[in-house]
Amino acid sequence: MQEGNKWHKDMNRLVAYYKGLTTWARWVNRNVDPSKTKVFFQGISPTHYEGKDWNQPSQSCSGQTQPFLGSRYPAGIPMGWVVVNKVFSRLKKPVYLLDVTGLSQLRKDAHPSGYSGEHSGTDCSHWCLPGLPDTWNQLLYAALF
Repeated sequence: MQEGNKWHKDMNRLVAYYKGLTTWARWVNRNVDPSKTKVFFQGISPTHYEGKDWNQPSQSCSGQTQPFLGSRYPAGIPMGWVVVNKVFSRLKKPVYLLDVTGLSQLRKDAHPSGYSGEHSGTDCSHWCLPGLPDTWNQLLYAALF
């Protein structure tokens, strides 16, 4: 990765995320005219590979068929969400945050690996089942209209 004139062979992913979001926020602050443009940012799509995150340490999200039952996810806020909030606190222009983190954390069942028959292991990076991405789209639609 290149940062100015400096090259990094590797970098902590949260540091890289912070640097990338900070660059984006700087661009928004310098270039966006809020009278002409609405900026939307979709928040963090969380992962939950380990059952300890929802108080079931002997399980994983593989094969889960029910969402987490409760209103607060026991594992707490993902560090990526902390990064987003830190960067957003420095924005001078309005940006609409589509905060999908909390509702997505509750859907430990919403991954394709348990249903497709084509994936082995867990697939906690993709949200391909009906329901969860549809809700994200409904939030965006409500914000637009």
